[in-house]
Amino acid sequence: MVKWEKIEDNKVKMEIELPEDKVEEALDKAYKKVVKDVNVPGFRKGKAPRKILETKYGPEIFYEDAVQIMVPDAYSQALAEETEIEPIDEPDIDIVQIEKGKPLIFTATVEVMPEVELGEYKGIEVEVEREEVTEEQVNNYLEGLREQHARLVAVEDEEGEAAEGDMLLLDFKGYVDGEPFEGGEAGDYSLEIGSGNLIEGFEEQLIGARPGEDREVKVTFPQDYHENALAGKEAVFEVKVKELKKKEYPELDDDFAREVSEFDTFEEYKEDLFEKFKEEAENRNRQKLESAVIEEAARRSSMKVPEPLVERQIDHMMSELEQRFAMQGLKMEQFLEISGRTREELRSQYREEAVDRVRANLTLDTIIKKEGFGVEDHEVEEKLQELADSYNEDVEHIREVIEKQGRLDMMREEVRMRKVIDFLVNHAEVKYVEPGEADQEEQTPEEEDGEKDVDVDNEEGQGEETEEVAGETRESKE
Repeated sequence: MVKWEKIEDNKVKMEIELPEDKVEEALDKAYKKVVKDVNVPGFRKGKAPRKILETKYGPEIFYEDAVQIMVPDAYSQALAEETEIEPIDEPDIDIVQIEKGKPLIFTATVEVMPEVELGEYKGIEVEVEREEVTEEQVNNYLEGLREQHARLVAVEDEEGEAAEGDMLLLDFKGYVDGEPFEGGEAGDYSLEIGSGNLIEGFEEQLIGARPGEDREVKVTFPQDYHENALAGKEAVFEVKVKELKKKEYPELDDDFAREVSEFDTFEEYKEDLFEKFKEEAENRNRQKLESAVIEEAARRSSMKVPEPLVERQIDHMMSELEQRFAMQGLKMEQFLEISGRTREELRSQYREEAVDRVRANLTLDTIIKKEGFGVEDHEVEEKLQELADSYNEDVEHIREVIEKQGRLDMMREEVRMRKVIDFLVNHAEVKYVEPGEADQEEQTPEEEDGEKDVDVDNEEGQGEETEEVAGETRESKE
């Protein structure tokens, strides 16, 4: 038997009762567990009858183990019966009654999904900065490709002068107060002018140098230089320019197109680049639109943001960050040491973004329920096929992998989330503006009323892509 009541904010108190026969069954299981470790004179270890133990130690000897046997299943069964209750945290259990021959009565106090009062979410008005692809963007990309495919050609005569971007082969030796210093000498040193690899002022003094020329370069080490003996000191370098190489850039022609792409002509390649740039820009425009609509729908909604969901969201964001570091060969501990922050400080900086994500997820989930969005099997099949096509794999193989990873339900939820996001966008009134013209983000209702439940202290700031925000709803509950 289950009774429950709301007691405060997002908390529910459930009173759960199990009948005497279930209690007796649990006490017998507890006896079989306890008796193994009890020595009773006249009986072999583990063989003393239950009545003997109850007489000697009292029936209470089994209560703790019986509770551990009964309560988890009873709590789970109660949740299955009371479908209105959606816990988001572990319950606080309080045993009201446990006694041989009587029902077990206990209470479970648990934080649940909050009530969300939706604002008007159809016909949301948003301003979105729309990105357009320009000829200049494509040309800049092509110039970057030319830079990557440039050849270094040695300047044979002494007339060639070093300029920004040229490569020099040098011998040099440095002196401080007329004396050579450790680390100030190198032979056959390759230097690209403008790279910033050497001390400030060094490279600039080599502009105009010719092959075979000797130059004197004067620099001052910075006050915070890592070698204390050189910090703030003036130094003179004797430099021998042994070789000068200049970059030879390829022509943007058909030969270049065939070298860097599958196209036969440069015009075809450039046209394809333009289309790809447009597609990427459209994807970014769509993401900005979806984010703006979701943010506005969440702003119009009222709710008490539960702390457990915020903490769980921060956990997820920290995990994402660690994965990105791992891909770069960096550990979280190394990042924290380099940045001079603690894990707790980093979590605090993620808090505001986490609150926003939770608000968005709860709003979307509530709209899903109100609109009755479901997911058909064929829609999941289409998602699987789309994934298979992207990996050039057989769809059955992809299904097998997804099922083994336990991600099929998550994929179903992604389909549902895609439906609600598309629904909001299709019903929105969108005004596209030039970059920098969009209105400043408005405050949430809680911020306006001074009643926001979760403290925020965020320095880093912005949310990630819409798909990530949307994809977190179910995970936040579990």
